[in-house]
Amino acid sequence: MSQRYWVRAMKCQLLVASLFVTLLGISLSILTVVMYYGKHFTIMKDVSLEKSSYYRTFHSAVCSIGLCLSIILVFAALLSIVATVRELESAMAVGFFCFAVVFCASVQATYWTITNSIVVENAVMDAYDFVYEDVRRNVSNTRRQELQGIHETFHCCGKKSPFGEASNIEKEMCHSEAEESIKEHCLPEIQYFMKKHMSFVSILMIITVFFMVYGMILTSFLWISIHFKNSLDRKGKYILARQ
Repeated sequence: MSQRYWVRAMKCQLLVASLFVTLLGISLSILTVVMYYGKHFTIMKDVSLEKSSYYRTFHSAVCSIGLCLSIILVFAALLSIVATVRELESAMAVGFFCFAVVFCASVQATYWTITNSIVVENAVMDAYDFVYEDVRRNVSNTRRQELQGIHETFHCCGKKSPFGEASNIEKEMCHSEAEESIKEHCLPEIQYFMKKHMSFVSILMIITVFFMVYGMILTSFLWISIHFKNSLDRKGKYILARQ
C-alpha cells in the first residue's frame, strides 16, 4: 500500500512538473522571439560593419538554440504527461532523454551567460562605437540614420568624452531631441540594458536546470515502476474470461 502511494505521488508530481515545464518552454520561446525581433537587438544586429560580426553571430546562435530548447521542453512535457497517464515505458524513457538533453544544454548556457556576459556587453558597445566613430569621421546619411535609430531606441545620445568636451555629433543630434527623452550617454544605457537582459536569461536557465533535474528523477523512478510493474494502477492488458 505504501509503495502504491509513492507511485501515485510521483505521478502527480510529474504531471505538475510537466505543466511548469510547458510554461517554461513557452516563456523561453517568447524570450527568443523578443530577442530575434526586438528593436533593441535588431538595430544593433543590422549595423553593417565587419567588426560587429561577433554580435551578429551571437544573436543568431542564441535565437536558434533558444528555439530548439523551447521545442524540446514542450515536447518533453507533453510526452511525460502521456507516459504518466497511459503508463508507457518507452515514452517515459524518451521523456527522460529529453530532460537530460535540455539539462546539459541549460548547464552550458548558464555557465556561458555568467562567465561571458561582459563579452556580449562589450560587443554591443563596440558596435555603437564603430557607428559613432564612422559618423564622426565621415558624413554618411546611412550611418547617421543608424546612429539616430540607436539613440531613439535606447533613449540616449552620444558618448561622454573623457575631456568633458562635446563633439559635433552631440551638438547636432542631441539638442534636436526632447530633453526628457534623453536619459544618459549611450554606452552606460546600452551596458545597463544588456546586463539586465543577460541576468534574466541566467535566471531562466537556472530555473530550467532545476526542473530538468526534478523531471529526470521522476521519470527514472516511474520508468522503473512501469518496467517492473510495481504498484501501478493498470498492469498490462485486461482479458475478459469466457463464461
